[in-house]
Amino acid sequence: MSFNFQLMKNILIFLFLISQTAIGQRLTKSDKVIIDNLKAEITYLASDKLEGRRTGTPGEKLAYEYLSDQFGKTGLVPKGDNNSFIQAFEINEGKEILPTTHLIINGDSLQGGKDFFPFIFSSKGVIKADASPAFQEKGMPWFFDIKESLEKNKNNPHFDLVDAIREKVLNFEKKGASACIVFNSGKMEDDLKFDGKSKISAINIPVVFVTKDATRKYLSDPSANLNIDIQTELGDKKRTGHNVIGYIDNGASHTIIVGAHYDHLGYGEDHNTLWTGKPEIFNGADDNASGTALVLELAKIMKKSKLKKNNYLFTCFSGEELGLLGSKYFTENPTISLEAVDYMINCDMVGRLNDSTHALTIGGYGTSPEWGKILPEPSKALNVRFDSSGVGPSDQTSFYLKNIPVLFFFTGIHADYHKPTDDVDKINFEGEFRVLLYIENILKQTNNNEKLAFSKTREPKMEGANFTVSLGFMPDYSYSGVGVRADGIIDGKIAQKIGMQAGDIIIQLGDFKVTDIYNYMDALSKFKKGDATKLTVMRGKEQKNFDVVF
Repeated sequence: MSFNFQLMKNILIFLFLISQTAIGQRLTKSDKVIIDNLKAEITYLASDKLEGRRTGTPGEKLAYEYLSDQFGKTGLVPKGDNNSFIQAFEINEGKEILPTTHLIINGDSLQGGKDFFPFIFSSKGVIKADASPAFQEKGMPWFFDIKESLEKNKNNPHFDLVDAIREKVLNFEKKGASACIVFNSGKMEDDLKFDGKSKISAINIPVVFVTKDATRKYLSDPSANLNIDIQTELGDKKRTGHNVIGYIDNGASHTIIVGAHYDHLGYGEDHNTLWTGKPEIFNGADDNASGTALVLELAKIMKKSKLKKNNYLFTCFSGEELGLLGSKYFTENPTISLEAVDYMINCDMVGRLNDSTHALTIGGYGTSPEWGKILPEPSKALNVRFDSSGVGPSDQTSFYLKNIPVLFFFTGIHADYHKPTDDVDKINFEGEFRVLLYIENILKQTNNNEKLAFSKTREPKMEGANFTVSLGFMPDYSYSGVGVRADGIIDGKIAQKIGMQAGDIIIQLGDFKVTDIYNYMDALSKFKKGDATKLTVMRGKEQKNFDVVF
């Protein structure tokens, strides 16, 4: 993955300095109760029973039911949908092949997936006809053998087979083809498969690919007359994520949000892991059962607290591992007024405080000029490193982009990150408790404060990426259309200087078509500092072109 959340989390390890300090602080009886609670909560959330809490799965359901129950027992007011703690949101995962799709040749039904599949750019259609691979008649299915294209481009690193097939079939359509059957009679492998997440645009006729075995059985004789029955139909592939939201209403004019994501990677089905072994459950004890448990305990503390000059919203987001989808949905569909939000605290991976370094990174230091006056001095138990940026690989970014001051708490990358080995036995519960105390102190410090002023911050440096330049914008990871949509524009960077706006959709960079974030970053990797190129975006229905010098 050229640019993803794994990379962004990985680079955070470069953002803090490590030094030695002494711990030595006696725990009280009530402290031990909180630590025991953290242990019980993380143990449940990171158990095999929840199967990795992947968004939209039964494991996620067990998790959000548990969190809802905890919020209810704490006495929080539901702030989700329909007077519940749950805010549901849809995730569009591209297209899927519907059961009505079929291919019948000479009365034999070919097996979908094994013998054939439609291309993502295929239209919905039903075609019945007698046709021959050797003839191309108007109003009939046409055949396309990709053998020659593969051989001709075997040494061309820029050759895109699917794009070439689409262009060829588009020409067939213009000449009168009613459908197209694509096959490969050659020895070169084609590696073709149905890609439901591809953003390539559709054409107006059904197009199917027949695999090797079926080709040998049905398409080996170009002169044969074949009775063809094709039906293709694709539908939107969606799943539902669920945020969990509870509220303490103190009748105050301002609200503080404390949040964490509770989703994780399931069995690695979304291909966003660092694991190369056999499929296993990714329990995600640190990422992010640890942050979720901290939110639960802070909710209990603030419910009993005498601090009443702010309201408190406690949020557990899903869809973070898919690109901050839950927090973005909440900020676009808030259940309280965002105008009333003072600041947001996000806890992500706060369970692995190192016993020797005690290193804690707090991001977002620069999102308000007041943070320098408010944030407690590091204790003996915490060696705090501040990072100014408001954007990053976790849910605070969604709030920063709404001009809300944020803080991001993170105890560091470790060898178990995004692997099945991120289990509860490796959590430093006393260390997490120290982080909790630090956050509680912030809540105390801001009890009597006016609403914090917001400041924009720098773009984080992307060490370790395979590109050396950037435009300077935050992508909208929830966008499912063609191209890359800008969710926010970074001050002082190229995007702002050339006149890009939030909502612009990048469709071309230089000679490279942009269909999604992956090929955008691949295109970006081809440029270096000083290079000049063209950038094309869609702003509404209007196409705009910009000159770019990196």
